[in-house]
Amino acid sequence: MARHGGVIKRMQSSKENPGLDGAAHSAGSLITPRSDFIAALGWIAFGIAVAIGSWQMDRLENQDVAPYAVPGLLPFFLGLAIVFFSTLMLARAWRQGALAKDAIQAAGMSMAERKRFLIVLSLCLTFGIVLVGHGLPFWLAGAIFVSATISVLQYPQRRAANQVVRGIALSIVIGLCAGFGVTLVFQEFFLVRFP
Repeated sequence: MARHGGVIKRMQSSKENPGLDGAAHSAGSLITPRSDFIAALGWIAFGIAVAIGSWQMDRLENQDVAPYAVPGLLPFFLGLAIVFFSTLMLARAWRQGALAKDAIQAAGMSMAERKRFLIVLSLCLTFGIVLVGHGLPFWLAGAIFVSATISVLQYPQRRAANQVVRGIALSIVIGLCAGFGVTLVFQEFFLVRFP
């Protein structure tokens, strides 16, 4: 108990102060050792799939591409990193009794959490299906997505603090920085051309 005191204290404080929109009703009821164990298995499978898919990409050897710039190199290492950290999560969940017969089951999402999840899913689908590849430069599509996501998710807290305009302005600045930054890094360092 003493070893995990900080974690328990954080979980209790999140239960006592669930947030202004009620979305974070109780982190402890959704995250259990068993749910972590199941999620870790899914992430391990995903990481392995990413690493295998990246390894099988064309290396462009006939075009004299430098070894550090071959397609699939970064996703391969990201896939391995996902497997590594998911394995750590799996081991932690196992040590905490995820497979015990009396393990605590995770509670379902509350209505507020479900609403928040659907909002984030809608924003991501809008970015991937509508904004990218339909005439907008990637930096602008990324800036719109990041700005809109921050504005929508922070709106209840900003409204309660009477800082809506400040929050929108800040989200636009962050969105522009993210849009330019991601485009610059990928085009200049990883040589990936965005639409």
